[in-house]
Order: sequence, then C-alpha cells, then structure tokens
Amino acid sequence: MRILITGGAGFLGSHLVEHFMKNSSAEIVVLDKLTYASSGLDRLREISALTAGRVHVLGCDLSQPIPEGIDREVGAIDYVIHTAAETHVDNSIRDPFPFLQSNVIGTHHLLWWLKGRAQPPRRIFLVSTDECYGPAAFDQPGFDESAPFRPANPYAAAKAGGECLGMAYANTYKLPVTILVSMNLIGQRQHAEKYVPLVIRHVLQGEKVFIHADATKTFAGTRFYLHCRTFAHALGFLIDRDLDAAGALPLKIHVCGEREISNLDLAQMIASFIGKPLLYELTDFHSERPGHDLRYALSDKLIETLGWKRPMNLDESLKKTVAWYLCNQKWLGL
Repeated sequence: MRILITGGAGFLGSHLVEHFMKNSSAEIVVLDKLTYASSGLDRLREISALTAGRVHVLGCDLSQPIPEGIDREVGAIDYVIHTAAETHVDNSIRDPFPFLQSNVIGTHHLLWWLKGRAQPPRRIFLVSTDECYGPAAFDQPGFDESAPFRPANPYAAAKAGGECLGMAYANTYKLPVTILVSMNLIGQRQHAEKYVPLVIRHVLQGEKVFIHADATKTFAGTRFYLHCRTFAHALGFLIDRDLDAAGALPLKIHVCGEREISNLDLAQMIASFIGKPLLYELTDFHSERPGHDLRYALSDKLIETLGWKRPMNLDESLKKTVAWYLCNQKWLGL
C-alpha cells in the first residue's frame, strides 16, 4: 500500500507519517512546500523518516498545478491524506490571500490532478477544521456533520472553501472523497506559536498567560483538544474499514477529543504537570482577537457508531506532550 500525505513535513502530517511507519508496512510519499510551519525537514528527521527507506519526500507547492515530474515521482498511490494548509488564524486576519491560495486553490489543484490520473486513489481524505462551523453557543450540543458553515475568520472561510471543493468533486467527478473534521490538535513538535507550547513556555519563564474569555472576562473559551496520534489512529481505523469491501465511508466524519475543556483549565493542567504556578489574565477575546470564536464544539457520534474508540484520553495525551516539551525545549523557542 502507498499513502500520499500532503503537508507531511508539518505538525499533523509528520505525526501521520510516524503513525503509518510504526503501524503499517505502507510506503509513504510526502508532498510539502517546506514553509516556516514545516520547520524544514526537522520533524521528519526527528522521527527517522528520512532514513526509513519507505518514506519519499518531494517538494511541491500546491498553490500551483502539480508538475509532470512530481506526478511521475509520486507513482501509484492507494490513499491520499490532504493536510497541507495555512492554519494560523492570526496570520489569516493580517493577510488572508495565502490562505485562499493554500486551502482553496491548493485543494483544487490536488483534486484536479488526482481526477486526471490513470489510476485514481482508492480514497482521498481531506482534513478540515471545526472552525468552518463558527462559534457554538454554550447551551447547545456540538455540531454534527450536517451543520451549516458559518466561518468567522478568513482561515475558517478558506477551509470551508476547500471542503466545498471536496464535496463538489465527489459529486461531479465521483472522486472518493471523505472529509475529516477535527478540533484543536496537540502533540510533540508543534510550532511554538500554538497554544499548548506557548503556555508551557510562559509557565517555564514565569510569564503571564493571556487567556481569551467573554466580554465580562468571566467565562474562558472552550475547546475539545485532541492529540495528533489519536487523530492518526482514527485515520488508520478508517483506512482499515475502507479496505473492507463492505466498509463504505460517509462523505464527512468528525474526529474530536473526548471532553470539552476551557482554555483556562487546560493551562492550569499544563502548569500542574510542570510543577509551577500559572500566572494568567482573562481578556475579552473579540477585542483582543477579532474573528475568533469563544467556543467550538463537535459531535463525533458518527465515527463512534462506525466502531472507533480513542486509544488515549486528554489527560494522558497532555501529560505526555508536556513531558516531551520539557525534554525538547528547542521546540518552545528556548
């Protein structure tokens, strides 16, 4: 089996590479633009992917049509996992255009290329985000797969555009697309700008953490945090199910953490694992960060009905992640 992972040198992509290296005999082809977010090949180097003998890395910018030479080097592929994307909301607010290039145009170029191949892949997984649905009210359950899009920032709008392309290609060209929607991902080797490594760095340095809350500065924002390897486990489960002739997959599937937690509670957990106090201040999230949402919430009952069970809960995931960062502080920018 050959698996193509776009953005495979990035945070989530490298965890997917590591998962399939350890839990399958698949050959893996990585397409990556190698921007600042990928940290070059550092993540793949650290997981020994570059010396594994069955991981092939190709430089490719999906905002441009895929060249014939890349097509030849990729060869036959059975599964595609599309993680390549611009993901930082603050950056999308400052300059939305790169997000449209990567998340919309890049998804189009990938799907158009796959449509035109002599042997299309068995399944194409497009990885998307809960932010496409916009904010969830605190008195409502998590969104299910049928919820409408209400993106509140340019990043979310661009990811929603990529999802719409996936749906359109599945309907018009009969490409075997499945959209996987996740929530806030955590894990080792995450860029230092993201919330978990940022909190770890501030706690270690005795600095104040600013945590987004409502306008009254009373209720902190909430999320369902999920470790990348748990997401990879779900993907492996879905591939196994797809390989079963009777295991047809839905067009869209949610994968999220097992419980909702406030950003304040998560920061306090991190501080307790480190053994240092948390210095923090609640700030008005919308004045501080326009276009952001206070609460995200998904229902992942669908994947549970398919038979998937999480291999690790939030407490275990976060404790292992914090312990790893304490031993690998270069990833905190220290």
